[in-house]
Amino acid sequence: MHQADRSDLLSLFPAGSVLAGDGMLVVGGCRADDLAAAFGTPVLVVAEDVLRSRAREYREELAARWPNSRVVFASKAFPCTAVQRVMAEEGLGLDVAGGGEILTAVKAGADPGLIVLHGNAKSDEEIALAVEHGIGLVVVDNADDVDRLETTGRTQDVLVRIIPGVTADTHSHVLTGHEGSKFGLAPPDAARLIERIEHSPRLRMRGLHVHVGSQILDVEPFAESVEPLARLGEFEVYDLGGGLGARYTWSDEPPTVAAYLDALIGAAKQHLPASAHLVIEPGRSMVCTAATTIYRVTTVKRGAITFVAVDGGMGDNLEVALFEQRFEAGIVGRFEGPRFETVTVVGRHCESGDVLVDGVPLSEPAVGDLLAVPATGAYCYTMANNYNGNRRIPVVFATGGRARLVVRRESWDDLMARDVD
Repeated sequence: MHQADRSDLLSLFPAGSVLAGDGMLVVGGCRADDLAAAFGTPVLVVAEDVLRSRAREYREELAARWPNSRVVFASKAFPCTAVQRVMAEEGLGLDVAGGGEILTAVKAGADPGLIVLHGNAKSDEEIALAVEHGIGLVVVDNADDVDRLETTGRTQDVLVRIIPGVTADTHSHVLTGHEGSKFGLAPPDAARLIERIEHSPRLRMRGLHVHVGSQILDVEPFAESVEPLARLGEFEVYDLGGGLGARYTWSDEPPTVAAYLDALIGAAKQHLPASAHLVIEPGRSMVCTAATTIYRVTTVKRGAITFVAVDGGMGDNLEVALFEQRFEAGIVGRFEGPRFETVTVVGRHCESGDVLVDGVPLSEPAVGDLLAVPATGAYCYTMANNYNGNRRIPVVFATGGRARLVVRRESWDDLMARDVD
């Protein structure tokens, strides 16, 4: 990467981010050095206004194309109670993928009737939680889901998840709509389960669900996933999933929300009943670029490869190790130089795969520097872990120059709290 490209680094950070007169990164009106001093490092900083703006954009753009519709935030992308609360306050429903996400959604004040429960292996406990809290829709992934729902003794509205046979251009680990996916049912199997549900005394068959994957950077797979639903008949509700990609690096060119919905709703108008209620489930594209992670450099080791090690790593960002996701980074206060050297940014964990950014130009990295990585709002918080006794990092909301802690850093006591001996 040429030095001239570094002038665009700021564009990868949350909208509205600027460089102060001394070159300091400012996110949500808050200086990165002040955030590090107040909350320590690593720290995950969310520009709250960006989060809210994106939620409104999705809601308004969908309603303009299909008024009888609903946006539900795919909580698994960032299942922090404060993030879920923002989505609920902005009029969105929530898509949850397990018992914990049900409980945080309820705590966040979400309307249970606007919550959609997913999962390919829902437990008895999770089914019971969904029914107990009055979750609006349960997406049936298999016949065992039906068995469990029928034993609750309650009436429940359900959707059936369909495998559309669409293979999107994305990492294999985040493909979900291809033949052989672990999620959902092939159309012939789905048809048989739909018939069973329609005769169930406890379940109400409301419609169908489809999802083709994550971090998808073109619109065609979304449109292609709609027609297979039409072959199964007409229903009240069609949940068309999520999966729109986000911009992590300069080479990423995700479609706009408007372009994505033009393609998706265009296909819906062609194939689905005009009276149907449509649901979409944006996740990554909703939160990814609303956040950045600030680290401190702990070691610089120059040799055949220059390794810049920071005080976090795969404990707070598993995207690189799991999905080979590319990130970018900059030394806070020196985004624009002077002298750049190409380095590999690594974490503190005892794994060679603990690499945050490989081959990134940084300006004279030194121990004690702050390093900022943009586009960490999706799947970083949710996949945080305690590897090597790592304490999970805090989440801070920044807006209008004010910062507030919404998730505290784990303590040493937290790490040992579950020990019984």
